[in-house]
Formats: sequence, C-alpha cells, structure tokens
Amino acid sequence: MNALLQSLAEGFNGDAGRRSVLDEALRDGLPGARNEAWKYTSLRALERRRFATVDTVPDIDPLMLATIPTPRMVFVNGRYSVPLSHTTHLPIGVSVQLLSEADQSDIARFLARRFERSEDVFARLNAALASEGVLLRAEAGIVGDRPLHLVFIGAEDGADRAWHLRNLIELREGAQLTLVEHHLAVGAHAHLINALTHVHLAEDAQLTHARAQNESDRATSLLRTDAVLSRHSQYRRVDLELGGGLSRNELNVRLEGDNAQLTANGVLLAGGRRHIDTRLGIDHIGRDTSCELTWRGLGAGRGRVVFHGGILIREGADGADASLSNKNLLLSDNAEIDTQPVLEIHADEVKAAHGATVGQLEPNALFYLRSRGLPQADAQRLLTAAFCREPLATIEDVDTLALLTSQVDAALEQLDPA
Repeated sequence: MNALLQSLAEGFNGDAGRRSVLDEALRDGLPGARNEAWKYTSLRALERRRFATVDTVPDIDPLMLATIPTPRMVFVNGRYSVPLSHTTHLPIGVSVQLLSEADQSDIARFLARRFERSEDVFARLNAALASEGVLLRAEAGIVGDRPLHLVFIGAEDGADRAWHLRNLIELREGAQLTLVEHHLAVGAHAHLINALTHVHLAEDAQLTHARAQNESDRATSLLRTDAVLSRHSQYRRVDLELGGGLSRNELNVRLEGDNAQLTANGVLLAGGRRHIDTRLGIDHIGRDTSCELTWRGLGAGRGRVVFHGGILIREGADGADASLSNKNLLLSDNAEIDTQPVLEIHADEVKAAHGATVGQLEPNALFYLRSRGLPQADAQRLLTAAFCREPLATIEDVDTLALLTSQVDAALEQLDPA
C-alpha cells in the first residue's frame, strides 16, 4: 500500500459498511497512466505523500471574508466555523444542516451510493471517510431572493492535512436558488481536499451554481459533482479553476427527465507549475434534453490544462440538443494543453456539435493594441480577460457576476506568461 492510502486509512472512523468501501479502495489502489480517465494526470508524486487528519483548526481573520456576502456557511480545514458563518438570512423554505448533525436514517440513501469503477478511487475514499458536509434543501415552489455562499478555506497549521466533505443539494418541485462555492487558502499550505457533492433537481426546479477554486499553489484539490435533473429542470453552472498545485474537477450530469436543461461553463487558468484537470460526463436520457458547454483554458509558465468533455446521448433520447466548445490559449512555450471532446450518439433526430482548439493570441489583435500605445503585457492581459469572460455570461445575478469577474481578473493579474 502506498503512503497516501495508508495515511488516509489511518484516519478511518466509521462502521463496517464504510470499512468495506475503504477496503475496496485500498485493494484497487490509485489509477495509473493506463487508466484512460487518468491518462494525462499522474498521481505518482501524490501517492508518496502522507496526510494527517485535522485535529485543531487555526483562527481565521474575518476580514478575509469581507467581500463574500451573507448568508454563508464557512468551513476551515474541513471543519464548520460558527463564528465565520451567518445563516440568519436564509430564504424562507431553504434549510441547511451539517452532515455531522443529520439524522442518519434521513440521508442513508445518499450516503449508501457505491462507486464501482477503479478510476473513482477518490469518490470511494470520500464515501468511506467523509464526516462533514452541507445538506441543503429548498422546498417546493420557493424562489431564493439572494445567493447562499459556501466557503471552504484551507489554512496552514504546520502539517499537511487531508479532509473529505460530502454535500447534498436538493431542490424540490419548482424551487429556484443560487449557490456560490468559494475554495480559498490562508498561507502556503499543502493540504489535500476531497469533496463530493450530489445535486438533485426535481421537476421545474432551477439551480444556478457557481464554484471558484482558488487554493494554495501547493494544495491538492479533488472536487466532484454528480447531478440528476428531472423533467423541465434547469441547472446553470460555472466553474473557475484559478489555483491549486494539482486540481481535478469532475462534473457528471444525468439529464433524466424530458426537457431537462444544462448550461455548464468554465475557466481554467494554469500558470506556474499548476496542473488543472477537468472532466465532464453529460448523459442525455430523457427526450428533448439540452446541454450547452462553454469552456476556456489558459496555459502559462509550465502549467498544464487537461480537459475531457464527454457527451453521451442514449437510445431513446430523441430531440437532444448538445453543444460543446472548448477553446484554449497557450501563453508560454513550456505550457501544455490536452483537450479531448467526446460525443457518443445512440438516438435519432438529435442536434449535436463539439469543437476544441488550442492556439495563441491573435498577432493582429496584439499589434492593434500595441499600436494604440498599450505595453505588451497590458495588451495580452486585455485580450485574455475578454477570452475568459464568455463562460461567465450564464450568471444572471449582478452581484455574483461581479464577484466572479473580479476573481478571474485578479488571477489573470498574477498569471506569469513566461
């Protein structure tokens, strides 16, 4: 057994059922380069590291949350922080609860989900080891008047820590809500974050879900979302990958109900030696479903962007409309971008298109801006900012859009193209 899995197993504290899940993960081990799902992301360096469980939580200056509105729930190194959280202004009909305080019989089905594939090793580890998370439910017909913010802070405390979070987001019939996730860092920590979120949208429900990952350059961030959409439901999603040393984001969406709609966009910024891996798995099952996927990637320094956009249109999913656009910019000779759009169709009368490009900034556009007196760096920053704005257009809330745009702009300011 490698050092990583051994150290994570030492933190186990669960029943026999969860122990069997952990034993399966330990038996199969970490996926290697021959596993197609991990072909471009090596775990060899990670498997040699050891992580301790979280025992104490460092203090956090509340001022670092000054730009994040309420209501909000804040977690520090995987532990809920009462002083930093403010949930008194939750919309009527929206309830939040901690996983650690929930009635286990109420969430048994959600926790009992099994992950059979060997490439799902971190989902298996999460199922075995997660002891905290958020359970969010919106009652039928409610319309949230303000976004709920979930803030996950990784803070340096003198050791490399690992924690596992399990979240459930459930919107009942006709409910509408906006949810914003922030993944932030305090200090140059090298922790491991393993979070698994389940999203369930009932008939006619609408969820806008934004997630901004801006972790430490030494952190390992493993985030996964599994969503199920019912009839006429709408899931609008934006992912910003702006930080972390090694980050992997998996978004799996099952469009089960007729006329279910998904819009999932993202921005991937890989500077320095950052490795960003994003994997989409969109499954069209019901009739007349639609997905629109717009992703933009930038590789600078020695950074690497890995993108897999998988769309499956099953037999019987007639009327499906699927679109994937993945455009990428290389800002350095030493950066690397690997993109793999995959479209698999087993139904008739569908509309589907996908495309991926990797290139550099348009020389004529750079020349035009330089001829107007802009320095090279400013001209490049202006063009890359415009390139990254398109995926944010799905966010309708003005304040949320401004907050996300400012985070992208700040990340671009720190991006070293060399």
